[in-house]
Amino acid sequence: MSRVVGIDAHCKELNRCNQRGERMLSLFDLLDAGTLGMDLAAYLMARISRGASFMVGAAPGGAGKTTVMCALLNLAPADVILVPATAEGVRRALEAQEGGPGRCYVCHEIGAGRYYAYLWNQSLREYCSLAQQGHMLATNLHADDIEQARYQVCSENHVPVEDFRRFGVLLFMSVCGGWFDAKRRIETVWSTDGTCDHVLVYDRHSGLRRDVANSVDGRYVKRCRRFIEQSYTRGVRTIEQTREAAVRFLDATVVP
Repeated sequence: MSRVVGIDAHCKELNRCNQRGERMLSLFDLLDAGTLGMDLAAYLMARISRGASFMVGAAPGGAGKTTVMCALLNLAPADVILVPATAEGVRRALEAQEGGPGRCYVCHEIGAGRYYAYLWNQSLREYCSLAQQGHMLATNLHADDIEQARYQVCSENHVPVEDFRRFGVLLFMSVCGGWFDAKRRIETVWSTDGTCDHVLVYDRHSGLRRDVANSVDGRYVKRCRRFIEQSYTRGVRTIEQTREAAVRFLDATVVP
C-alpha cells in the first residue's frame, strides 16, 4: 500500500468514528482548545507512535472521548492499519492467530449497546486478548477514573487483569460548562509497561510527573515535542494534514 493510499485509508477509518457531524479534530485542534498541553502531547505521541494500546475514559456523553481517541490514533506507527473492532472481526483475528505489529483494532466504545464496533462481555474479552498477539488496541469507555475503568473492564466483563494491563496508557477526561461553551480537559493519565499496575504519570493540576515520564526515552519525547511545535506553527490542523506530517516524521525517525 502506498503512503498516500495508506493515509487516505487511515483518515477514512477515523472519520467512521465521527459523532459530531463536523470535521474530526486533530491533536493540534486539541492544543488550540486547551484539552491538553504541549508536554503531555509530546509524551503521548512518544508512547502511541511506538504502538502503545490506549483507552480514553469519561462518564458523561459528549466529553470528547472519541475525539481524543481519534486524534491520538493519528500518531500511531506509520505502518499500522486501523481496523474496526467488530465482534466478528475480532473473532476472525483470533482464529487467524496472526501476531506481531501492523494492525490497530479500534473499539468505538466499551458498551453493551447494539452499535457498530461496540463491545461487551465475551466480545470484549476476545478483543482485549488480541494484545497477546501483538496487536495495538484503542478504545474508550464511560469511566471517570482508573478504578471505574478497572471495575467495568475486569469485574463487570471479566477481562483478565493481565489483558487490562496491556493497555499501556489510560486517559481520563472532564467536561464543564454548557454545550456551546464546554471545556474538555484531560484530567489524568496512567501508564504501565504491561508487567505491573498502571501508575499516575499526569495530573492536570500538577502536570507531567518527570520521574515517570523520563523513563520513556527523553530524547525521543523531545523530538516528538519539536515535531508538534513545528507542525503547529506551520498551521497543520486537519486529520489528513496531521497524518501526513506524522508519517513523514516517523519515516525519518528511528523509533526506539
